[in-house]
Amino acid sequence: MSRNLLPVLALLSGTLFLFLGNGLQSLVLPVRGALEGYSNEVLGLLGTTWAAGFVIGCFVAPNVVRRIGHVRAFSGFLSLICLNVLLTGIFVDQTAWLILRAITGFCTAGTSMIIESWLNERATPESRGTIFSFYISITLFGVVGGQLMVPFGDVTAPTLFMICGILYCVAALPTTLSKAASPQPLKRAKLDLPALFRNSPISFVGILLIGIANGAYGTLGAVFATRVGLDKGSVAAMVSIVIFAGAIMQFPAGRLSDRLDRRHVLAALSAVACLAGIAILILRPTGVYEIVILVAIYGAAANALYPIAVAHANDFAAPEEFVKISGGLLLLYGIGTIIGPTLGGAIMTVYGAHALFIVTAFAHLLITGYAILRSRMRPPVPVAERDAYTTAPSANGPLATPESLSLDPRSRPDAAEPAE
Repeated sequence: MSRNLLPVLALLSGTLFLFLGNGLQSLVLPVRGALEGYSNEVLGLLGTTWAAGFVIGCFVAPNVVRRIGHVRAFSGFLSLICLNVLLTGIFVDQTAWLILRAITGFCTAGTSMIIESWLNERATPESRGTIFSFYISITLFGVVGGQLMVPFGDVTAPTLFMICGILYCVAALPTTLSKAASPQPLKRAKLDLPALFRNSPISFVGILLIGIANGAYGTLGAVFATRVGLDKGSVAAMVSIVIFAGAIMQFPAGRLSDRLDRRHVLAALSAVACLAGIAILILRPTGVYEIVILVAIYGAAANALYPIAVAHANDFAAPEEFVKISGGLLLLYGIGTIIGPTLGGAIMTVYGAHALFIVTAFAHLLITGYAILRSRMRPPVPVAERDAYTTAPSANGPLATPESLSLDPRSRPDAAEPAE
């Protein structure tokens, strides 16, 4: 295993610091914004603008890299991210934050795609699976580790923003100082919505709704916790437990989906997430233990849905279409994360903090109903012919880019589409 990881250790260490910064910044902003008195709509837009910038970056960043090269582009993107987070700590203004957040999302897409392309270039057929799993684990622990830094700092002071900037600077060192040759040009992101729907209607609709639910909770979960009176340590614990619960649940959920009709597993998990959201709406808990238990149940079910939906879509696709189908679904998920925070912020303003789960519960209810309906309209793929279930980075952490799919062992590099 060490032989597989040694060639990419510098890249993976840079990735860890990048996602430490992402995790810290993603929690500091909503908590600080809530303390500053920003409206729920504005706090929701912090997630919307970041996701919009990220999705746009998946389309535009490859052109930037082609023009100036991987190292210069990576340094430029990370410099802008670092500059933005420092400006966010200096100018505590909601309009400035929204603009800076969109730029950060764009640059995060660029840095992630470059790291993923470098990892893909260095991976061998024998090491690809190990590197892919290690990359997913690093993004997960990086985000959670960054979030858990929040209780140790003062969110009303610029210190945490400065620490975030330091993490981004450290993230730049392993790659910019490396002597490794630049990899092949990045692939352009593609989004063929009609083809995605024809391939698998439930995956198309489900991924969009999963993005809406995850985007709403991912952006406004910390706002919900702050509004109901939890301290910053409890907020960090609540946000992190959702990610860990989802990561743990992916393995048993994946095994079930390999043996049963994946649509039934989607329906069941969505129903559990829906019921957990309804329980929060009805009980309106304010104690930390009650909230953590309920959101852990919610996170375990909700964060296991994305990779099952992707695996189901690939059950009906040819092996050489894996990158095309999975990349399109990833971008569709990104569109959902743009919609979710906007809806969630407005609904929380009208009906209160607990109403965040109106958005998630309704989205999961729709997935449950549509999954059951589709299971009666189209027979499942025989177990022996199904695509292998694999955990997905976007299920528990920030958005992943289509470039990350080239690392997935299922992508079959020998059959993948050539870069344009």
